[in-house]
Amino acid sequence: MSEKQQDVLAVIELYKMRGEAKMREARKWFMTEFNPKSTVEIAQLLLSGEEQSANYRMITSHWNMACSFVNNGGIDEKIFQDSNTEHVVVYAKMRPFLKEIREMFSEPSYLLQLETLVLKVPNVEAILENRQRLFEKWAIKK
Repeated sequence: MSEKQQDVLAVIELYKMRGEAKMREARKWFMTEFNPKSTVEIAQLLLSGEEQSANYRMITSHWNMACSFVNNGGIDEKIFQDSNTEHVVVYAKMRPFLKEIREMFSEPSYLLQLETLVLKVPNVEAILENRQRLFEKWAIKK
């Protein structure tokens, strides 16, 4: 099996993980219900021990881990970026709060793998702005 084929299989495995029942629930919650207004709100969620805290950690850690595989050469970057966009959405949701979260918890590398890979996406600033506008529209509809 070629290296590219192995990379494709790795991406497929990451995709399969997204389909597991708990992960599907967490993804749905993160995309539709998780609309933080402040870093304090995120910190309270993390420390709450509630199901949403587990959902949050599941989504953010999954995508940070997947991005670390790419950033460290375990998965071909082009294959990964061409076949995924959810990591960009997760980063777009977290971006406004990352600096403060990192400071609050004294964790300068929090979601750094996710951030590093997303910032390599061509035209990323326009994409992130579009995602932010989409989140705002979804929040209004509730």
